[in-house]
Amino acid sequence: MNLKYCTAFIVFLCMTFPSYAQVGVTERSEWGQYFDELNAKGTIVVVDGREDVSQGITEQVLVFNDSRAKQRFSPASTFKIPHTLFALDSGVIRDEFQVFKWDGVVRGYPPHNQDQTLRSAMRHSALWVYQIVAQQIGEPKARQYLKQIGYGNEDPTTKEGTYWVDGALAISAHEQVAFLKKLYLNQLPFKTEHQRLLKDVMVVEADRNWILRAKTGWEGRYGWWVGWVEWPTGPVFFALNIDTPNRMDDLYKREAITRKVLKSIQALPSD
Repeated sequence: MNLKYCTAFIVFLCMTFPSYAQVGVTERSEWGQYFDELNAKGTIVVVDGREDVSQGITEQVLVFNDSRAKQRFSPASTFKIPHTLFALDSGVIRDEFQVFKWDGVVRGYPPHNQDQTLRSAMRHSALWVYQIVAQQIGEPKARQYLKQIGYGNEDPTTKEGTYWVDGALAISAHEQVAFLKKLYLNQLPFKTEHQRLLKDVMVVEADRNWILRAKTGWEGRYGWWVGWVEWPTGPVFFALNIDTPNRMDDLYKREAITRKVLKSIQALPSD
């Protein structure tokens, strides 16, 4: 095809099909005010998938502190998201009604000191339930699962403690969002019904037009809040990571900062 016909063909395609801008990563430095207001250091990645045909945009990648967003950290309890799929696939967890009997060990967070189901273990972030899951799955199978989904550095080794908190496993904020997008679309290599069940137990809040699905995580030195908000026009994914030098006193900042960011782009309704 000569240049004349090639140019004509391209013009034809542009006239025939809608033109959607290919949007790269946009640094949103103004979001720093939300971190500053709470004296927090960290990063947030937001991928806005709400379709805006009038602007020719179907996805925007918005980031504050992109250099940190590329750094890998322990996923901590955000790992309960993929870990739940491992548990369902391996049969360690049968369904949302299965009961894990409390072992009688009194832990610092009262909701952990009781029997748990999948839903309550996710809501209260019951570490001891997922320690049972990890023990029954075993490291070789866990490594296989991690490679299967391309999760972070795919390394479940640990000298002591849980590999998703105290071990080698690490993931970046950008990678968290990439994983969540696959889950949203049921594109992970697991049964669709398992992915749908997982998304159901991830619901944090909902209203008539939107649903917020998310999970917190805390390693001790830093914390996460990752998830997405579903709207009729599409999803808005997010992954926040902040330092927590004041430990538990800093934990509220994870959701507080994220909610301010999401409200600033109308991804959550204002109060």
